Amino acid sequence: MEMEGRDLVLMFGGFCDILNMNWNDYRKGGCAMYRILEWNPQIERFAGDIEKRMELYRNTKKRLLTDGRRLYDFANGHLYYGIHHLDGCWVYREWAPAAHQLYLMGDFNAWNPTSHPLRRMDNGNWELILEGNDALWRGCKVKTVVDANLTRTEHIPLYARRVVQDPQSLSFTCEITDDSTPFPWTDRRFKAEDSLLIYEAHVGMAQEEGRIGSYREFADLILPKIKEGGYNTVQLMAVMEHPYYGSFGYQVSNFFAPSSWFGKPEDLKYLVNKAHGMGLRVLLDLVHSHAVKNTAEGINCFDGTQWQFFHAGAKGDHPAWGTKCFDYGKTEVLHFLLSNLKFWLEEYHFDGFRFDGVTSMLYHDHGLGTNFDNDSKYFSANTHLEAVTYLQLANELIRQVKPDAVTVAEDMSGMPGMCLPTEDGGIGFDYRLAMGLPDMWIRTVKKRDEEWDIFKLWCDMCLRRPGENSVAYVESHDQALVGDKTLMFRLADAAMYTDMHKDCHTPVIDRAVALHKMIRLFTLGGGGEAYLNFMGNEFGHPEWIDFPREGNGWSFHYCRRQWSLRDNGELKYGLLNDFDRDMIRLVKRNKVFTQRYGDLLLSKQEEKILAFYRKGLVFAFNFHPNRSLEHVLVPVPNPGEYRVSLSTDDRKYGGWQRIRHIKYPTKLFDGQHYLELYLPARTAVVLKERVILPKTSEEENGAE
Repeated sequence: MEMEGRDLVLMFGGFCDILNMNWNDYRKGGCAMYRILEWNPQIERFAGDIEKRMELYRNTKKRLLTDGRRLYDFANGHLYYGIHHLDGCWVYREWAPAAHQLYLMGDFNAWNPTSHPLRRMDNGNWELILEGNDALWRGCKVKTVVDANLTRTEHIPLYARRVVQDPQSLSFTCEITDDSTPFPWTDRRFKAEDSLLIYEAHVGMAQEEGRIGSYREFADLILPKIKEGGYNTVQLMAVMEHPYYGSFGYQVSNFFAPSSWFGKPEDLKYLVNKAHGMGLRVLLDLVHSHAVKNTAEGINCFDGTQWQFFHAGAKGDHPAWGTKCFDYGKTEVLHFLLSNLKFWLEEYHFDGFRFDGVTSMLYHDHGLGTNFDNDSKYFSANTHLEAVTYLQLANELIRQVKPDAVTVAEDMSGMPGMCLPTEDGGIGFDYRLAMGLPDMWIRTVKKRDEEWDIFKLWCDMCLRRPGENSVAYVESHDQALVGDKTLMFRLADAAMYTDMHKDCHTPVIDRAVALHKMIRLFTLGGGGEAYLNFMGNEFGHPEWIDFPREGNGWSFHYCRRQWSLRDNGELKYGLLNDFDRDMIRLVKRNKVFTQRYGDLLLSKQEEKILAFYRKGLVFAFNFHPNRSLEHVLVPVPNPGEYRVSLSTDDRKYGGWQRIRHIKYPTKLFDGQHYLELYLPARTAVVLKERVILPKTSEEENGAE
């Protein structure tokens, strides 16, 4: 069965006539015509909702920006608020509109809670000026004391840039940093590769010892592994300060402070600077979807009210996560969050963001239990328009700060226009995570191999919105946590602990090793315009992640990555790692992502074989558990020679060396060019085309 990937998507989305329509027919009641309707004509009836969304976006910009200013000029809260060393004095400012009085206490005044009051200014702002360069100092610990509602409470300054935990009391305090001493960056000429091959990592658990790793250890020990593996982008989790280590970094307390779990601010800068020196882009896993509810460590109730940053009442509480939900309609909240984006881009030189929890932001019910099975679910009273506006503003600001920055949305709802430009009626992200793919693979591997629907696998690879880029991935980091299973663990289960020696061959392990390679190649080659892997999954890491907690005796035994398994020459983990490395390099070298969809060449359900073409490469798969096939004719778009570039069956990858690395010339039958291949059971092969043009008449006649 021959079908181009793009045609397949259009068919499944009901877009068959997308390229031939007269888009003037889709104007409604004077609404502006946005290109989102060109890409998604099936949502034409919601043109009014899109116009309402765009009107709110325009009106919000008018409210925020005056006198011709840009968002870049607006998002400077971090330069005004917080503690700064300026011209022989120290200045501390806060926004706390409902507070009765603010004080600063700390090492500098023997922790006197009232000796240094802040002065109230206009618009809920407060200020304290401390004369003298030595009034405060680097490393000086401070807290903010707030009188509000007849109650005195202690807090971390809202714009704190370093927060540390006292080992005795376990309480958190702000530690002064001196921003007058610049970091010696050497990355001025850094330019990232065009493709996006993401290695998702957690700094603390990246080392093998049973402890928390540091930024510098990650930079010196882990970045070289990522580079050697062919990945060109590092996505760092848990960087924003969080008081509970086991939250995976998703319960943020201090938005302008890099986590002190892993070291000092300059250590994180060292990491980013070193990554840039190695040609690696660095993305921050950004949490603007919610915040930890803690008041002493976080920003909740800073001025004595729940609604300073968050919605009041039940709307401000996330029912599933136990966290606080931002009020994106407030000017000051937008100022805080947009300034936070600019801060991470400029202060730490991050190259973009993976926005966490976008689905939770987009819908008032946070998408919990909602089945997004029709387009009306995206355009209803449940849609949080102020959150849509914030995300549009965020993407616009990010491009103003760093034009080549990358933004990725974690959205499981499939909101149309997520990755279309704002001026086209979209939300402005570069990519969305293809969150359906890991779920699809979980459902698939739970079935008997004979029950796999090969054509449906291909349909799921291609079922993404036209014109929008997606990041394909096989398994999420959540699957690596206790209570779930990684792909390799689902395939091999307990046999991973006993049968991964190179000389050991059992049906369970042989199947697991073969399918682990095939599934990753299938997803990388056919699933999106970018690719993501979570740390350790490339070599089939056998252990789950279990953060230190009371239930495990606060142990770090399972909160690490066992690189020694990968590097042990007697085990098969290294073979999986080598295949992943060569797979990534092949796709990058051939610029596979520049062809948006693969073209389906062959699909045979009974034989469990499928082949597709993408950017000069032919990907051919035989998922059948025991039927090897000879003389398989695969139609190809161009005549010429095809040479094997990668085979999952090579002995160096733990295979049986049944694929010959020779040139395969095309054969012509009834006007169609074919490759004749041998496809062993549970094997995939990638062949690179070398087009041979027919000779001209002059060449045939030997013309001079």
